Formats: sequence, structure tokens, C-alpha cells
Amino acid sequence: MIPETILLPVAIPAILGLLCFLVPDAAKRAKPALALLATGANALVAILLFGKEARLDYPWATGWGIDFSFRLYRFSGFIILAAALFGLAVALYSWSFMNGKGKLRQYYAYLLLTLAQVNGAVLADNLAVLLVFWESLLLTLYGMIAIGNGARDADSRGAAGGAAKTAVKAFVIAGVTDLCMMLGVAILWKLSGSLAMSSLRVSGEGLGALAFVLLMIGAVSKAGSMPFHSWIPDAALDAPLAFMAFVPAALEKLLGIYFLSRIVLDFYALEPGSWLSLLLMIVGVTTIILAVLMALIQKNYKKLLSYHAISQVGYMILGIGTCVPAGMIGGIFHMINHAIYKSGLFLTGGAVERQTGTTDLNKLGGLARTMPVTFACFLVTAASISGMPPFNGFFSKELVYDGALERGWIFYALAALGSFLTAASFLKLGHAAYFGKRRAELDSTKEAPLGMLVPMLAIAFTCVFFGLFNPLPIDSIIAPVVAASPAGALDSDAFVAGAFSGWPRSAFLVSMTLGILLLAVANHAFGVKRSGSGLGAADHIHYAPLLHPVYDAAEKGLLDPYNIGMGIATLFAKLCALVDRAIDWFYERAVVRTVELLSAGICRIHSGNYSRYILWSLAGILALVAWMFSQAPRP
Repeated sequence: MIPETILLPVAIPAILGLLCFLVPDAAKRAKPALALLATGANALVAILLFGKEARLDYPWATGWGIDFSFRLYRFSGFIILAAALFGLAVALYSWSFMNGKGKLRQYYAYLLLTLAQVNGAVLADNLAVLLVFWESLLLTLYGMIAIGNGARDADSRGAAGGAAKTAVKAFVIAGVTDLCMMLGVAILWKLSGSLAMSSLRVSGEGLGALAFVLLMIGAVSKAGSMPFHSWIPDAALDAPLAFMAFVPAALEKLLGIYFLSRIVLDFYALEPGSWLSLLLMIVGVTTIILAVLMALIQKNYKKLLSYHAISQVGYMILGIGTCVPAGMIGGIFHMINHAIYKSGLFLTGGAVERQTGTTDLNKLGGLARTMPVTFACFLVTAASISGMPPFNGFFSKELVYDGALERGWIFYALAALGSFLTAASFLKLGHAAYFGKRRAELDSTKEAPLGMLVPMLAIAFTCVFFGLFNPLPIDSIIAPVVAASPAGALDSDAFVAGAFSGWPRSAFLVSMTLGILLLAVANHAFGVKRSGSGLGAADHIHYAPLLHPVYDAAEKGLLDPYNIGMGIATLFAKLCALVDRAIDWFYERAVVRTVELLSAGICRIHSGNYSRYILWSLAGILALVAWMFSQAPRP
């Protein structure tokens, strides 16, 4: 194999993405055709590279350890393949979904450039090279959100003003966390004297611990974890929905959790008892609970999905943070599973938006009869994210549960509570959108075009396949990656094929999961009976005495870390402005007025009257004599 071949996953989408900028607006079919060509060729290359190992090194004469290094191995090849298949699916879906919308040059260019940047970051084997691709994602993220979604429904904030504000918000949040990551890389460089990722080993103490926290902030922020999440629900309303299926739901999860896995498994080789491991687990369960609580009360299809895109990251972080084999494998497996079913869920939302003109659940209903294929895809992907057997999400969650329970029952209990709330919110979403009474204006609704259905069906099939044949990705790809790492090597005997989840080994966990799902169904039935509608199935939780005021504050953005930070920054700016104005007043008014008054007084004293000058002189002489006598020594 020619080493330069591993440049193709970066070069192909990057070159054709730049070509999209040159395609004239009149050639409407050329842009999606270029995207299909690029993603198809990239997928073919990823398939050919999968399972192979290669290195590409171009030493740079800097003397600082900054070399252009790419490395293809089992883990990076798997992520490249997953990203390639998602890219192909979204490009095919976008052909129909984006038809008739504006700014297609920018959309397809940003789509392909994002794929190239993610591939470059995954293949990078030097932290400086990683940062180049990682930081360049800021530009395409900003651009993709800023072009707006072109949606027809009034409840979408896709107008230029809303999209621009959300783009700035995403840029600021990602930029600040990326700066933290850059500082972490600088500390690692100082401690180890190297930027080579494949040979980097650092202690989790002192400055090493600080570097870990800074790197973790960069990784979990890219994955969309709390508290760096708040741009995602806004982008769900403002950005093209296919973008949500591709970037926040898939690529950024793959990239963020991939890098977090490298930090935990390779750079630090964390042990289960370390406080850094505990920190990750706390971040994980906090993200699970807080985000799913927000998802539960949403009344917009896209916004509900966006909060689940955040919540599910918590399971990945929790699993990896356990630092036990089952949990780490579960966290990485859940990364792949989440990218699959969450992309599918966003694509079903896009189909609903395109065919009905809205994603407001108040305006939807009865779509299961008019959009049966979309509904079937929703049903499979919703069951997967809810952890229902035998779909893929069930098996990855069971692994995470296994690792969490080994570390402490409280982590398992909170993760299980998150699963209950996840199932409850998707029962609400499915009931409100696909069942119930259909509004008169939706009577003419038809099924989505074939170009949109094929990617959804492929994703739904993958959810079933990775569920029924879960040992395939676990035993052949994920477990060997963990076992080969410094952290996994500590417990290599635990990596036994098919020994991680399922019946009968995990009979307790499986029974608990089934009980939780049944409880969610009972909760939904109670909520529907009490409120009289599927949309109100969670109102008894939303308006509970203790939760209601917290929900109100959260819905108003009062608990949004970005808004809090911007509020503090605004207050600081106002204080600085007051100080600036006070200084200006002192020099421009107070000093000038004082000088004017002194000048006027001196002018009045110097009246030109010589007798008055003589009196002033005598008074001065007398004062001087009096002072001299006061200073004379006494006998």
C-alpha cells in the first residue's frame, strides 16, 4: 500500500468541496452531483483502507517536534469509514431535501470541507496537525449555520438574523473550548517534549492533570456535551436540517469521542480509581440527565432531537470515564450507534419538514398513515435510542450500564433514569407527530421522495444489523482497540468475545432495562389520559411543583452557560465603559474646569494695582518670618 493513499480521504472531499464554490448558480444539478461524486469516491476509498495500517511522515525543519504525520490503524480506519458512509447518505438525502433552497454552493462546499477536516483530524498523528484540522472546523461550522435553513414554517428561526446569531454563538463556544484544548496541547508538549500522538504518555498528576482537563474540555465540547451544548438546539432551528444529521449528530460526535478515547486510553491510561476518571463520569451523568429533561418538554421535532443529541453524549463520556473494559467498549460502541440512529432521526425530521412545511408538534399528527416509510424509520431509530432490544442502542447502553454499575450504583441509577426519560420523550414525539388527529392542512401530505427514503432505510437497517450482530463491531474492531491501548492492556484477560452484555450474563441489567421501558410506557399512558393528547404526555413532569420554575428559567435561557457568560461579559463591559467615561470626565471636564477656575481667580488677583501687590508681598514676608521663628530652637 502506498503511504500517500491515506491522504485521499482528505484530498477528495476538500478539492471537490472547493470546486462547489466555483459552480455557477444556474447549474443547479451540478452541486449535488459533485457532492455525490465526492462522498461516493470517499466512501470507496474508506472501504479500501479499512482494516489496513499505514503511516505517512513529512518531517518539518522546525526543531519543535511539529511534523506532518498521518496514521491509519484499526480505530482511525473505522471512524473514517463511518464518517464516509454518513457523508454519502447525507449527500444523497440532500439532493431532494435541499432542492429549491438557496445558497446551495455554500451548503455543499461546507458539507464536503467538513468531511475533509474530520478525516484529517482523525488521521493526524501529531497534535499540531490535529489542531489545524480541528480549528478549521470552526469556519465551516459557522458558515453552515449562517446560511440558514430556508424552512417554510414560521416557528423556525431560519431568518438571517437568527441564523447569524446562532453561528456567532457556536463560533464563540467552540472557539473558547478550542483555546482550552490548545493550552492543554502546549502543556503536554512541555511535559513530554513531543507532539507525536502514537507515542505520547503523560502522568495524570500536577500539570499533567491540568492538561487532561483542558484536553477533555476540547473533546467533550466537540462532542456536544454540557455545558458547551447550547448552540445545538438553536442550530436545530436555524441551520439546514441535513447539516444537523451530519455534523452535530454524527461527525462531531465521532471526532470528539474519538479524541476523548485517545486521551483516556493512550495519552494517560487512566485507572478506575483516579479522580480524573470520576470527573468524566460526573460530566457524563450530568449531561445525560439535564439534557434529557430539556428534551422531554420540547414541542418542536428538531429541538427535541437536538437535546437528545446532547444527552446521548453523556453515555459515551460515562462509559469511557469508567475506565473498565465493558464501560469503555460500551462508550465507543455507543458513539457509533448514536451517530447512526441520531442521523436517522434527524433525517425523518427533515422528511416531515419538507412534506408538511413545519416541525411544530402542535401542527402535526396522523403522519403514520400518509408517511408510512418515514414512520417505520422513525420507529426503528427511536427504539434504538431508547435502548430497546434487539436494536443497536440496547447493546451499547448495556455495556455502559455494566461499567457504571461496577464503579458505583449511583452512576448506574442516573444512567437508567436517563433511559426512562429518553423513552418517555420519544413516546411523546411519536404519538404527537405520527398518531392522533391529523390537521386538515395535512390531508394532502405525501411520502418523502425516494432520494430521502433510501438513506433513512439504510440507517434503520444498520440499527437492526448492529443490534442482531453486535459482536461484529465489538469483537472485531472496538475491543481490540481498547485491549491494545496502555489502559486496556492492564486487563487484557477481560476481552473475551461476546462476554460483555446480554442474556444470561447481564440478566439483572437486561431485566432492569425492560422494566424501565415498561415504566416509560405506563408513564406515557398516564400522561396522555391526564392531558388528553400525546403532546401533553410529559406535562405532569414539566409542571411538577419543583421542576416547573426550573424549566421556566431554562426555557427563557437564564440557565444557558453561554447567556450567563455573555451577561457577565456585558456587565464587565459596562463597568469598563463607566470607568472610561469617568476618566474622560476627570481629564476633559474636571481638570479643565479646575484650571479655568484657578485662572479666573489668578486673573482677579492680578488686577494691575501696585499697592495690592505690595500688600501681598508684605504678607508673604510676614508669613515667612513667622515660619522661621516657629522653627527656631527654644532655650
